[in-house]
Amino acid sequence: MAAPCCVRMSGLMLTRRVIPGSRRLSVSAPLRRRKEPLVYKMKEPPEIPGLQRVTFAERMYFVPWLARPHFPPWTRDWQDPQHYRSPDQAHMPLHRERPAYVFNQKCRLLEGVKQALWLTKTKLIEGLPNRILSICEDLQYQIPNQDERVQNVISHACLWNSTGDQPVREEFCPTLLQDLLHLCKTQNSKYPLLFQRGFTEKYRLAASWYRESRIYQVRGINGFLLSARTELAPLASAQEIQATVDHNLESLYPISPAIDLQEVNVYEEKNDSGFRAGYPFSHPHTVYLTNSCNTRAKFLPDQLRAKMIMFAFGNALAKARILFGEDTKVLPHPVLVQSVGTDGQFFQFMVLQLNTLDFDSNDGVKNIVWIDSDQPLYESAACVPKLRRKVVVVPAGICGYQPATFMKFWAMYLHGAV
Repeated sequence: MAAPCCVRMSGLMLTRRVIPGSRRLSVSAPLRRRKEPLVYKMKEPPEIPGLQRVTFAERMYFVPWLARPHFPPWTRDWQDPQHYRSPDQAHMPLHRERPAYVFNQKCRLLEGVKQALWLTKTKLIEGLPNRILSICEDLQYQIPNQDERVQNVISHACLWNSTGDQPVREEFCPTLLQDLLHLCKTQNSKYPLLFQRGFTEKYRLAASWYRESRIYQVRGINGFLLSARTELAPLASAQEIQATVDHNLESLYPISPAIDLQEVNVYEEKNDSGFRAGYPFSHPHTVYLTNSCNTRAKFLPDQLRAKMIMFAFGNALAKARILFGEDTKVLPHPVLVQSVGTDGQFFQFMVLQLNTLDFDSNDGVKNIVWIDSDQPLYESAACVPKLRRKVVVVPAGICGYQPATFMKFWAMYLHGAV
């Protein structure tokens, strides 16, 4: 066999083949190297005061030995939304020298619930209120064939709707929430007050308040809202509200309370619940949030609970300002808003009662929030079993179904109608 060898000559690659027993070399066709295109970047000549540049503007075509002309920007006589250029922030009509700190859907608070409690001047109580727990324990409020129907909902979201071997959380998490809400809506004929409810998706909320000489805002799209024709009755009595005066809020020092919030200088101090005047279901009832567990948008459980507090507080604050005005401090009638958050397996339940609009200092009446955290609806849901060393670690199907978690979900939905 001939042994090939390569010789590089004058930028070309020549392949030579040596024939055994002979001094002759067979030269094959040269392999040319691929040339990369040369990119010439023309530098702008410096501006010399007193000298006039000779350009090719009058000739209307490119001339290499003449300078490139500079034309003033063309301004249209009409408004074209496809070619709109926003002015500088300093020239915008809503520009303020004093910055505002905005909480939106993508904000993940570093301190979680602790930071949300300080921003909203709220006292935390572990567990759900007794009024909601009484609905969970009463058997007359159970749905017929409840466990079977809930397991079918889980199977539809996690197993039947999946095209792979294992369900994807970003896909089955919103499907599971919508199916559970659909299961609750099938009981409207049994409880007539449930017909006085409305569902709103992608509505925009705006709420602002002052907290220790800083402006904080909750703005933007914040989830799936269940609203009602009438407001929820307060859960804490007048004595319990007065007892919050002695509660001390935990300090965040040395961390700034505005950490992870968006700092803006173009804003408007606005309180808008997202509904027009005359909308029949204008009272917020429950805010439903989902955590898709995506690597870029994943919220830790504590951060998800903080997000629930902030958006429930924003809905309650906007509604309280509409009902009682801007100058009211202690509300004559508290505003109650619920919130449910889930990642498709674990559920977070929260109830917030807004008692005061005085956020200037930590003294005085506080707001109250009840939180029941990390309640699993099931332990595992797999399309195919997971094996490890020929041993089934996770069986196929739904395992570890927890009926008490759905009862809390159903009780919060039913709250205010029974």
